[in-house]
Amino acid sequence: MPSDIYQDIATAYSAAATKAPGLKARFAAAGFDPAKVSSLADLSRLPVMKKEELLKLQRENPPFGGFLAADLKEIARIYVSPGPIFEPALPGGGGHGLDLLFKTAGVGKGDVILNTWMYHLVPAGLLFDEAAQAAGATIIPGGVGNTELQAQIIVETGVTSICASTAFFLTLADRVIETYGRSAWKVKTALLGGEMGDWMAKRRRIEADYGVTTWAAYATADLGLIAYEDGGEGYVVHPHRVVQICDPVRGDQLPHGETGEIVVTARDATWPMIRFGTGDSAFALESKEDGSVRRLSALQGRVGAAVKVREIFVYPRVIEEVVIATPGAIAAQAVATRENNRDLIRISIVLQENADRATAEAAAKNAFELHARLRADEIIFVDELPADAPLLVNDKDS
Repeated sequence: MPSDIYQDIATAYSAAATKAPGLKARFAAAGFDPAKVSSLADLSRLPVMKKEELLKLQRENPPFGGFLAADLKEIARIYVSPGPIFEPALPGGGGHGLDLLFKTAGVGKGDVILNTWMYHLVPAGLLFDEAAQAAGATIIPGGVGNTELQAQIIVETGVTSICASTAFFLTLADRVIETYGRSAWKVKTALLGGEMGDWMAKRRRIEADYGVTTWAAYATADLGLIAYEDGGEGYVVHPHRVVQICDPVRGDQLPHGETGEIVVTARDATWPMIRFGTGDSAFALESKEDGSVRRLSALQGRVGAAVKVREIFVYPRVIEEVVIATPGAIAAQAVATRENNRDLIRISIVLQENADRATAEAAAKNAFELHARLRADEIIFVDELPADAPLLVNDKDS
């Protein structure tokens, strides 16, 4: 991380507080002086702000909750995310940093991109559009739906890259091949939206079946690009973001490798997202010298779904990993309880009829310990679980 990023944060957020009364009030309530920030430790003295808090402030003081540190006339767009939460966007900026993903993926001048993300209200479609243009590519604003027409567009315009959810990419690819034949499929790159579960394995199958390379990024409406794939494990953090993995309740930074909430500070303070809790969970694969995250794992889930067991937060994603790693497993559910003042966690697993239970039990225990950094107290095999059974249940207070 450039050594002057904290100096930039100090300067930018000190100035922003003079323009944004909501930000000024947040700093005052915490006794936090942004001008004194010179390190990650200094930055960490500010309590984390949750998205729910921003939503509440915007309802009390619409549209931006007193957090806009720019004149409204400077704002190019106002995005509206579910809540609703209003997010201002300045003109330019390469899709809030998403152009880095396109450049890393080798997509640029000479490529024709079909962008199937939504273009109205939410930012996804327009941010990918801006990023593709910044990278020098030609963009087709397809938006969502219209499968038949978009399949025709892919063939007749020579689309070389597609931005889409994983599910819609598969729908489009299959429609092109079924309607026009395999030889009509010329797409080489897919920039896909992330999924929980065995997403990487699904991507490897997509690459093999459709002859494409797949890429992904971690971005939010509030911050734009936070981290992106660069060919290494997980996501490399954007150079203008300070990312921490924090305890989702206390807000303090967790030791390297522990799963917690992704907390981000943007270098620019026009829309002053400082120590902002995204609500997503992950862990650091690689840390920088100052302790912030250099490389981020795949998302583990939403923090509200986590259950704390023996001081470790367990996420539903861990149970999905158990199913993936256990031979013959069809479904699983973990239940946390508290007995004799001790937290316990038991995992119920549904197996295929001919699966070997001893092998499955060993694999499930190993997978849970690997991903949760915690030992399961018991593995139970059951005949079935309800179709809508949650992956993780907190019965500690029962």
